Amino acid sequence: MRKIFMVTAALCVLVATASAQSKVSGTAQCSKPDTQQMVAVGDRPDHNMGVAQQKCTWTKPMEIGGVKSKDGVSSATLDSSGGTEHSRGMHVATMQSGDKFFAWYAGFGTSKEVKGNWGFSGGSGKLKGLKGKGTYTCTPSGEGITCEVEGEYQLAK
Repeated sequence: MRKIFMVTAALCVLVATASAQSKVSGTAQCSKPDTQQMVAVGDRPDHNMGVAQQKCTWTKPMEIGGVKSKDGVSSATLDSSGGTEHSRGMHVATMQSGDKFFAWYAGFGTSKEVKGNWGFSGGSGKLKGLKGKGTYTCTPSGEGITCEVEGEYQLAK
């Protein structure tokens, strides 16, 4: 009887957690980096590490709590070698309301496509305490890169 109660309680918690999540998606168009510094590592000819920062516009805004994303700035570290790249960074987006959300990201790919995971690490104003996670795919486009983002979020109570 106790095991049935524990299993039922655990399922109730999972259902409550799942129902509190809201789906989110969007498309960001990012320019070529405003700031970029790459250095040769020296262990082999094509191994470089660096940092970059670029401005982005949400061409298909992410809608969080009824408010849409407008623009943002992505700052990243890069490790490239043999045609592949690892990147880790933070994206700070400004919503139409002026509130901001903060998201970390980590990806792997080539010059043709980068895929990865992301997660909210908080926000300001009504987005304070924002949580969530998802995936992204970025591809070169024109004078920058286009990133398709999808996932889920939960606002603080």
